[in-house]
Amino acid sequence: MSYDEVEIEDMVWNEELQAYTYQCPCGDLFQITLEELRAGEEIAHCPSCSLYITVVYDQADFSDKTPPATLPPAVPPAVKRSTQR
Repeated sequence: MSYDEVEIEDMVWNEELQAYTYQCPCGDLFQITLEELRAGEEIAHCPSCSLYITVVYDQADFSDKTPPATLPPAVPPAVKRSTQR
């Protein structure tokens, strides 16, 4: 039994990992790739622990090579703020 069911819309595309990700309670990220989604896979695994989630999505949305534009973009890296005034 999976840890949770998560809508693909609640996941974030991670350009570096080339996967959709979702925060795992252990501190790492559940991950599922475009290839896995296109193949009909619905389980996203955490690489650091034994937990996994069931991803709820429409496989027809993943018929091309790019992430669907309707999903959240990758989270931008933190911007360093200058401490000088």
